[in-house]
Amino acid sequence: MTRYALTIEYDGRPFMGWQRQAHGPSVQEAIERAVERMTGEAATVHAAGRTDAGVHALAMRAHLELVTKHPEPFRLMEALNALLRPDPVAVIDCRIVPDDWHARFSCTGRSYEYRIVNRRAPLTFEAGLAWRVVQPLDAGAMHAAAQILVGRHDFTTFRSVHCQADSPVKTLDRLDVERDADLVLVHAAARSFLHHQVRSMVGCLVMVGDGRWTAADLAAALAARDRAALGHNAPPDGLYFVGARY
Repeated sequence: MTRYALTIEYDGRPFMGWQRQAHGPSVQEAIERAVERMTGEAATVHAAGRTDAGVHALAMRAHLELVTKHPEPFRLMEALNALLRPDPVAVIDCRIVPDDWHARFSCTGRSYEYRIVNRRAPLTFEAGLAWRVVQPLDAGAMHAAAQILVGRHDFTTFRSVHCQADSPVKTLDRLDVERDADLVLVHAAARSFLHHQVRSMVGCLVMVGDGRWTAADLAAALAARDRAALGHNAPPDGLYFVGARY
């Protein structure tokens, strides 16, 4: 038996999310189908995170085990990429790891990036790959307010009602906002996140950026520990899983 670690890039638009499900295509299903076509084995691919419908990844980490066939990592990567076509999924790295290495449970940190295009003109190349916000955004005010959320907090307000995590308490290591011309980037890092946490935080930060909320309003929403206090949940379009730490 050989365990392989994969680094995967994908466009989330055609998928219902990472996790295999009955009511639509998933990234996990696409990769597992390619593995079975190559090896004849029905392997399960475990990921560092479970992205939602429409959410993308630049470097999702995952692993799988092959029992009977043990191809070289480069050959496995090349074969999977050939068999994944035309799905917008690519294996960008593949290596053999110890049997006790687990993409999810060995992970000590996850990071996301959220892309906002702040302009009036419609999106062309980035449609579905970023959130267009028409109202002018004050990225400096967004960054300053974001620091309220950094640290260990009860993030119930920023948690989906469908979240299955045991506790709403998480430690947010980083939440930075920066602007480059029309592009506003939000960078978030933590050991783990609640369902919809990043999108919920971004939605509220945009409300700060366009003047509808103040930093005090954001602090009050956090303190409320109530999903009803959420200002806005950002769409999945601009969210990218960008890295996992081990």
